[in-house]
Amino acid sequence: MLLIWPHTQLVSYTMDLFETWEDQEIQFDLSISKALKMRNGEKIIDRLEFIEDTKGNSGDKGVLVITNLRAIWHSMTIARISLSIGYNCIQDISTRIVNSRLKGITEAIYIQAKYNGLRYEFVFTNLIPGNTRHFTSFIGVFKAYNSSRLYRELKLRGAILKNGRLRLLMFEKMYSAVNGVWNLSSEQGNLGTFMITNIRLVWYAESNETFNISLPYIHINSIKIRESKFGEVLVIETNGYSGGFTLGFRIDPKDRLRSVTKELSSLFRIHSQAPEFGVHFVTTEQVENNEPITLPTLPNYDEFEDENTIGVSNTLAAYSVSKTGKEDGLPQYDSSIGLAIETLPDGYTMKSLWEVIPSTNNK
Repeated sequence: MLLIWPHTQLVSYTMDLFETWEDQEIQFDLSISKALKMRNGEKIIDRLEFIEDTKGNSGDKGVLVITNLRAIWHSMTIARISLSIGYNCIQDISTRIVNSRLKGITEAIYIQAKYNGLRYEFVFTNLIPGNTRHFTSFIGVFKAYNSSRLYRELKLRGAILKNGRLRLLMFEKMYSAVNGVWNLSSEQGNLGTFMITNIRLVWYAESNETFNISLPYIHINSIKIRESKFGEVLVIETNGYSGGFTLGFRIDPKDRLRSVTKELSSLFRIHSQAPEFGVHFVTTEQVENNEPITLPTLPNYDEFEDENTIGVSNTLAAYSVSKTGKEDGLPQYDSSIGLAIETLPDGYTMKSLWEVIPSTNNK
C-alpha cells in the first residue's frame, strides 16, 4: 500500500474524462448523433444496411455499424431507437435459426452479453438474400478484440517479458528503459525497471520478472509527483474501469524522477489524442476499394432527439434474459400496491416494471 502525505502534490499531469466507455458498456436508445459519435481512436470497420434487430425491434430495418470497440445498431425509420454494444460485455457470438418478421425462417447472428449484473441477448438478421457479411465482420472483429487485450487492459503478473526483454505488441515502439525504479506496493519496496513505450508503461522486478505490471495509457487518470514517507515519488492513478488503483514508484535522484515523469506525461498526452486500441480487421470491401468505410452524412433528426420518448424499462425487457446471478431477494411490503413483493434488483422500481406492459393506447 502506498503511503502518501495529504496536500503535498508537487507536479501533476491529468487527463480528465478519458475513460473509454464504448467497449465497456451496453447503451440503449441514445440519440443517433451520440450513438454514432466516434471517440478518439475509434474506427469504423464495416457498415451494413438492411439489418433487422430481430430480438428487440422485429420488423424494423436498420443499420449495423461495426467499430473497433463496439457494435452500433440504429433504426432506419425511427432515429431514437439504437443500441451500442461494447465488445467487453459480449460473452459469446454464434449463429441461430430464427423467425424474422421481414425474412421468415433464416439464420441470424446471436449475441450473449452481460452488463451491470444483467444478462442480455441480441439477434441481428441480414435482410439481403445470400449476404453473410454481418457474420464475417462481426465475428472477425470480436476475435481481433479478444486477442488484443494487452492494448486496453491493466495486466498484473503476465507473461509480457522474455529474458528481460519486453514482448512488443504490433505497432508498439520502445522509447526508454529506466533501471533503479522502486515499486512502493510494500513497506520495503521492490527494485525493478520501467519500460516506456508509445502504448503502455511496464514495470517488472529485477529479482523476478514475472512480478510485473503492464499499464496502458488509456487507463491512466493522472501522473503526479507527490511527497510520501519515502520522499518524493511518482504517483499514477488509474481510472475506474481498471480498478481505480494508486501506484507509487521512487526514482533517484530527483532530477531523474522529474525527467521520467515528464516523458511519461508527454507520451500519455500524445496517446490520448490518438489511442491505439489494437483491434485491426480489414473487410473484403475495403480490400477491393482500397479505401476506409465512413459514415454517410446524417439526416436532420432533431425532432426525434428526445431520449426519454422510449422508456428504458421497455428496452431492458426486450433484451434482458435474466435479472442477476444472485438468488431471489426476500419479500418486502410495497405500500403502493398493498402486497409483499420480492426485493427488486438494482436499477428497477415498481413504476418501471409497470411500464414494461405496453399501453393499449399505442396499439
